[in-house]
Amino acid sequence: MGRTGQAAAFITALLPGAVPALAADLEEKVAPCLACHGVQGQSETENVPSLGAQPAPYTVIQLFMFRGKMRVAEPMNEMAKELSDNDLQSIADFCAKQPAPKPSADRGDPARLERARALVEQNHCNVCHRPDFSGQNNVPRLADQREDYLLKTLRDYKSGVRRGYDATMAEALQPVDDAQLVEFAYYLAHLR
Repeated sequence: MGRTGQAAAFITALLPGAVPALAADLEEKVAPCLACHGVQGQSETENVPSLGAQPAPYTVIQLFMFRGKMRVAEPMNEMAKELSDNDLQSIADFCAKQPAPKPSADRGDPARLERARALVEQNHCNVCHRPDFSGQNNVPRLADQREDYLLKTLRDYKSGVRRGYDATMAEALQPVDDAQLVEFAYYLAHLR
């Protein structure tokens, strides 16, 4: 058993009921997330992303930005303001373990998807976000997100309304026109 496992076993033995208490605390902190972002992280709310299978480092950064009002969305700012750094990590780990969003039942128009795939490759979106758009480290999962959320987010990055933890997205989107943003969102929402 490694040091982490030994420490957990020691704490569990020393503090009976500590693990269930920690689990209950996490459930309480995650409940507001699931109310908007959906059970098991699958959003059914317009312009609200699915959190299932998001890389934990990305989610920690977003929660940190909401907590510090570096990213403004009133419900998120309010929810995050009392979260500790440990809470941010626990919530991010929880979201990362939830199932990935399910693909759209609409398989999409094959010709449109092919044109959008070519745009995605031309703009190298599949490098940072990975070829399957599952995300990695501090780069979000985009595959099978809500199309409305994706389009709003792309437009917000391009216009500067949404700030990132760095300028990568704002810079990457500057040469992309709005019609292409529409195609990116369509492609990512219909990814298989």
